[in-house]
Amino acid sequence: MNAAVAAAAAIAGVLTGVIAMLAFRWSERDQARPTRTSLHTDPVLPPGVDTVLSVLRSSAVVLDEADAVVKASSAAYALGLVRGGRLSVEPMLQMARDTRRDGEIRQVELDLPRRGTGRGEALAVSARVAPLGSRLVLLLVEDLTEARRIEAVRRDFVANVSHELKTPVGALSLLSEAVMDASDDPEAVEHFAGRMQIEATRLTNLVQELIDLSRVQNDDPLDDAEPVRVDELVAEAIDRCRHAAGTKQITMATGGTADLRIWGHRGQLAAALGNLVENAVNYSPARTRVGVSARRVNAPGGDLIEIAVTDQGIGISEKDKERIFERFYRVDPARSRATGGTGLGLAIVKHVAASHGGEVTVWSHEGQGSTFTLRLPEAGASRNRSQQHSVLDDEAGPPTDPSHDTSPESAAYPTLSAPEAHP
Repeated sequence: MNAAVAAAAAIAGVLTGVIAMLAFRWSERDQARPTRTSLHTDPVLPPGVDTVLSVLRSSAVVLDEADAVVKASSAAYALGLVRGGRLSVEPMLQMARDTRRDGEIRQVELDLPRRGTGRGEALAVSARVAPLGSRLVLLLVEDLTEARRIEAVRRDFVANVSHELKTPVGALSLLSEAVMDASDDPEAVEHFAGRMQIEATRLTNLVQELIDLSRVQNDDPLDDAEPVRVDELVAEAIDRCRHAAGTKQITMATGGTADLRIWGHRGQLAAALGNLVENAVNYSPARTRVGVSARRVNAPGGDLIEIAVTDQGIGISEKDKERIFERFYRVDPARSRATGGTGLGLAIVKHVAASHGGEVTVWSHEGQGSTFTLRLPEAGASRNRSQQHSVLDDEAGPPTDPSHDTSPESAAYPTLSAPEAHP
């Protein structure tokens, strides 16, 4: 009897252990099996998609069935498209839902508010949505802001060119009619013919400056670069304006460090400095002074050559200083027409300086004159050739640079040597 009870208890224990072991194995197997919930919360990108998205220039966002962000590029975060794991642009989100529903590819251009600037500027983007497998949706966003800005600049440029060309051409047409009507009046014919010459010269200057601007924008100045002596550039610029300065009894003066050289395209550098000196003469009153000085300055990336052009002219207001390097912009349109200006001279200077790895800056106050400063890299070979002059330069002391003195007196009356007065 006792033996039978013990045998029954042993059999029951074995059965219980077997059942417990089977239950444990079944539980492990059930936990390892993917559930519908886990499929939704942990989506997996198709093979290769992650690699492709990482090399795309466009901002990329992948959404799952619940509109949650599965994958987003850094550019998408930078544009503010993704916030808190969700797509923050409602029109794009609606496009993604429509594409998920019918499988059609959609594309639209949107203007989005630019976050964080506080200036109300719009961010122009092009959004394209396409299905990615059976459950995911891919959103690609291209930033069109810069492209639209460039297109606007081109449209303005074409409109400005058309207007500027139309003015002298229209004047020539009217003057020719006036000459024909006054054929029996020699004095009137002489007067109108003189006006025609002025308009023809203005038209010629405009066409030439358009050609110059096109060249400095399209050509690489370093293809034909060479060491260019600053003394020669200054002399050429002064000689170019000698007649105009003599007519207005303007004194031309030069100064600064001698034997400096710039690495670049001689023709472009001469045109840029010539434009600055010509502007200084044109916008200066009679019996004043225009000065050009040059010096070497130390810079982390290599020594720079500064060429400062100073005048005692009408000056430039604060609001105009931000735009004077724009094409066709004029501080005083009436004065510019009187001097024959086209509004392209300073734009050419800006492009030449930028293409040579430098910059152009301006100091000015209304009624106190202006100082335009070109900063360009020094030619490396010129440093070795000028070592013998370093002792003389140190003894003479640093040259005066009016562009670094904020006082009105220093801007209007720079310390210059070798004056060249015109009677």
